[in-house]
Amino acid sequence: QVQLVESGGGLVQAGGSLRLSCAASGLLTYTLVMGWFRQAPGKEREFVAAISYSGGSTYYADSVKGRFTLSRDNAKNTMYLQMNSLKPEDTAIYYCAARYYSHKYDASDYNYWGQGTQVTVSS
Repeated sequence: QVQLVESGGGLVQAGGSLRLSCAASGLLTYTLVMGWFRQAPGKEREFVAAISYSGGSTYYADSVKGRFTLSRDNAKNTMYLQMNSLKPEDTAIYYCAARYYSHKYDASDYNYWGQGTQVTVSS
């Protein structure tokens, strides 16, 4: 089993920055592909970014490329999402997710989820 705990959400003005963290615990955490999804009111959960278990590969949704940067520290079992140049359309609940070994873009392919953290960007 894997447990994921997010932190770092909040309220920020458009153009500002936030950093989200996701701490993982459980079995074989160093083999986890970890990612972020987000869900805005009335919308489906969508892929934001993911990172391979080594940290050597990252994947981003087109809507966040160039603004968001994903990294991980396997010594701390923690993943970080640095969000810059935030826009009101980035407002959503952000969920940390994980699965073993291989990267996927679909939320249904992820086995483990955090509780979510709210990000609100005001205009």
